[in-house]
Amino acid sequence: MANPPKIFDTALIAAHLARRAPGANNFVMDLVLGDLEDRIGTLIRDFPRALIIGPDIDTLPITGQSASASFTYQRLAAFAGPDDLTDLPEGPFDLIVSLLHLQAVNDVPGYIARLRAILAPDGLLTIAALGGDTLTELREAFLAADSLVTGGASARVAPMIQVRDAGGLLQRAGLALPVADVETHIVRYANPFALMSELKALGAANPLADRPRRLATPALLAAAASAYAERDADPDGRIRATLDIIWLSGWAPHESQQKPLKPGSATSRLGDVLKG
Repeated sequence: MANPPKIFDTALIAAHLARRAPGANNFVMDLVLGDLEDRIGTLIRDFPRALIIGPDIDTLPITGQSASASFTYQRLAAFAGPDDLTDLPEGPFDLIVSLLHLQAVNDVPGYIARLRAILAPDGLLTIAALGGDTLTELREAFLAADSLVTGGASARVAPMIQVRDAGGLLQRAGLALPVADVETHIVRYANPFALMSELKALGAANPLADRPRRLATPALLAAAASAYAERDADPDGRIRATLDIIWLSGWAPHESQQKPLKPGSATSRLGDVLKG
């Protein structure tokens, strides 16, 4: 099988994370962890062995709580090696959680397949990743600025996973009962430079392997900020940034799971049910 194209420079991402400003407020991870707690908290299920993966191991929780029992996570740092994922611990795991990693993985099907391989029968895989229209305003602003200043276009914002494609990835990995949904947040900043500074402080600067090798010039940054403010500013002057968090979940197949009925096996007509 041919190697997938290298879209993201994972070594650069690791370097960005290592240079992150001490104590930087990672509000994106805070949003994701709050949502994860709500989602796991509704499950009437025990998770004796649970694994959680994320860019910053220090921000990952040590314990979790389902509707029936508390459990302990084994934590693993993403982007800790030259590949999409470092060596995985030996399974099987009853729960695997991957947070804010998938959006910068080069081999997405391979990544999900590796996690599926260490999932116990009837075990749950849950993934949260940036996708959809995340930072679409910043992408469009830089495209406009590049066209104005350089007469061309450069890749400055990473491509995003679309929720319509996500369910198929889970099925391809052999997971049952796949679910994909998106949580959309609109975040406001004083100006485009405040957004760019926060992305840099979080270690989320341009992660693309095919990124421009020259630093953005003051003229380009000024043009991007102007285009951003012109297109996506509110009446009070603050600018909007879209944040789409895509959630994927699927279960390792097990005989106890619900299965769709075979075609033609229904015992009642839909018309009769509606009349009743």
